[in-house]
This record gives sequence, C-alpha cells and structure tokens, in this order.
Amino acid sequence: MTELASTQDIYGDHRPAMEAVLDRLVSRVVSLRASMKQEMGLDPIEHILSRFKSDASMRDKLDRKGLPQTTEAAITQVYDALGVRIVCGFLNDVYVIRDHLIADPEFEVVEEKDYIRHAKPNGYRSFHMIMRSSRGYYAEVQLRTISMDTWAALEHHLQYKGPHTGNQRLIVQELKRCADELASTDVSMQTLRDAIMGEGPALRAHVPDDYVSRD
Repeated sequence: MTELASTQDIYGDHRPAMEAVLDRLVSRVVSLRASMKQEMGLDPIEHILSRFKSDASMRDKLDRKGLPQTTEAAITQVYDALGVRIVCGFLNDVYVIRDHLIADPEFEVVEEKDYIRHAKPNGYRSFHMIMRSSRGYYAEVQLRTISMDTWAALEHHLQYKGPHTGNQRLIVQELKRCADELASTDVSMQTLRDAIMGEGPALRAHVPDDYVSRD
C-alpha cells in the first residue's frame, strides 16, 4: 500500500468507525461502573480517561517501529490507536473489571500484561489489555489503582523535565522504593475495605502474598 502524504489523515476513512468503537468501549465501562456501584454501594472507579492517538503521534510511532506510513499499518500493526485508562480505588476492583471486560462479546482480548503481579523493574504497576473489536480495530485498556496512577504521573514528570544531572542509580532506587510503598498502601487499603464491608480476604484470589516485594 502506498504511503500517505503527511497532509492526509493516517486513519483515512476508518476514523469514524474507530471513534465509534472507542465510544462503545467507554460506554461499556461506564455501564459496568454503574452496575457495580449499585451492587456494592461503592463506586469502584475513580475516573476514566480515553484518547484517540493523534495523526502525528501515530506517524511517529510507525517511524519508531520501522513501519510504513500507511492506514493499514496504523490500524493493524499498532495496537494502541485507541486507549482507555480506568483508575480504580482498590486492587480487587481492577481484576473484577478486567473479568467483566473479557466477557464482553463485542471485544476479544488478544493480549494481557499484568504489571501488578509482575511490576516493571522501576516499580511501574498496571494491568494492560489489548482488545480487538468485532470490527477489527484494536484498543489498549489500562487498569490501575489511584496509587499506581499517582506514581506513574509523578514518574512521567521526572522523566520529561530534562536530562538527569547525575545520581541516576539513586533516582532509580528511590522511584522503586516509592512504588513499593504505594503498593503496600494498596494492600492495606484493600484489607481495610474488606474489614469494613465484612468480606473475606478476596484480595488473595488475585494478588500473591509477596506482591509488594515482587520485581
């Protein structure tokens, strides 16, 4: 397929259909949020963010991946043109929502990466899903707690405020320490919620005992 000129939309005629898929996915999460809130008496989601990767960002990603600047490559070889981030109050809610999403007949889960059970070396934690709609469009869903989202936002600010002037090892160590402390807080807050609601140790069904210290 011929590469598109920089003045042409990389998504071409697919943009409206992709926007509809993103809207449907967000609506699914909003509906799930409402039903869980009614059932539990608590709102399981702090906030929901969605984004459609811009033409410029997609072109940049295609270049970085060594892919051609074509509509086909943008919609079939890059899986995060559409993105949804779901920030939950508690750890268990992350996995409950994940379980509901994989049961949605309109979407197929093609990949999952559990950075909660298996945190990245720098301490990053989140649950990532690549979902494919029945129309063949891909979307990335990220599920995380408030603590994980806070850490990721602060880490982003640190990484993009210019080059480090030294102490790189100290910076890495401190970021990891902060991430582990927030992970410990997540476990404690889940335990408190379970105690308040009279629930058993439901967290253990999802998160291993050594969750906080895992790399």
